[in-house]
Amino acid sequence: MKVVLLGTAAGGGFPQWNCACALCAAARDGRLPSRTQDCAAVTGNGRDWWLLNASPDLRTQLAATRALWPGPGPRDTPVRGVLLTDAEADHATGLTELRGAAGLKIYAAPPVHGALAPARAALDRYAPWEWADSLADGGFVLAGGLVVTTHPVGEKVPKYVPDQASTPSGPWVTAYRIEDLATGGVLVYAPCVGAWSPVLDGLCAEADCVLLDGTFFAADEMGTAVRSGAGQAAMGHLPVTGPQGSLAALARHPGARRIYTHLNNTNPLLDPASPARARVAAYGAEILPDGTELVV
Repeated sequence: MKVVLLGTAAGGGFPQWNCACALCAAARDGRLPSRTQDCAAVTGNGRDWWLLNASPDLRTQLAATRALWPGPGPRDTPVRGVLLTDAEADHATGLTELRGAAGLKIYAAPPVHGALAPARAALDRYAPWEWADSLADGGFVLAGGLVVTTHPVGEKVPKYVPDQASTPSGPWVTAYRIEDLATGGVLVYAPCVGAWSPVLDGLCAEADCVLLDGTFFAADEMGTAVRSGAGQAAMGHLPVTGPQGSLAALARHPGARRIYTHLNNTNPLLDPASPARARVAAYGAEILPDGTELVV
């Protein structure tokens, strides 16, 4: 199974257009590498590719990745569809870049389908797509020899959803376990995680590679970096460090390659020379640039 990290930043990318924090300033003047918004692509055979989320930067990401270029026919594409982890704007608005490509298949949990209903209706006017339930019993098989199961990891409802108090129950945020049927390699993709759980421990225990939510390094990061009063817990992301953080939990699973993605523009992990990066590396976890190719 091949995986390409198309983008590794959280919503807004890095640098974020309206942020003048020290990290964004360093990226603007070339001292730190820029990153596009989180998205990945996976294939089991090198021909059929599936997107893991669809970021607003998707057009740029597809153009930068040779394996995802169109051909051999003038309108052929190796992209077969998208697996959405949630309905957040920075994970789903890239679907509009795919409009007009007939025959795509979009997997998502039922609440996500409901939230995207207006967009679904608009996109289907360009070309009909198949919208599938990612939580179907027994999982599902993707073209290219990949079998997928979907696992709830959060309940955060996107801000744009009206009347949130009466929104449907059910998992709004999910993780994907993707297994290569030919080799047995297992990838876990969980770019948004509200809190660590036994579900995640179970997934990591049998994974060869984990792409995990690294949005915030510390619980007070937003206030420290940009003097924001917004609480990170309300944003649906557990921090990397701290008593309930993901780093200590990942340490229980040394058999997996552990990679943080979905990095917020305030996260010191964006700086390779930072003490934060050294701390994560000491635990055996990695921060990789956009465009990195993995074999699982």
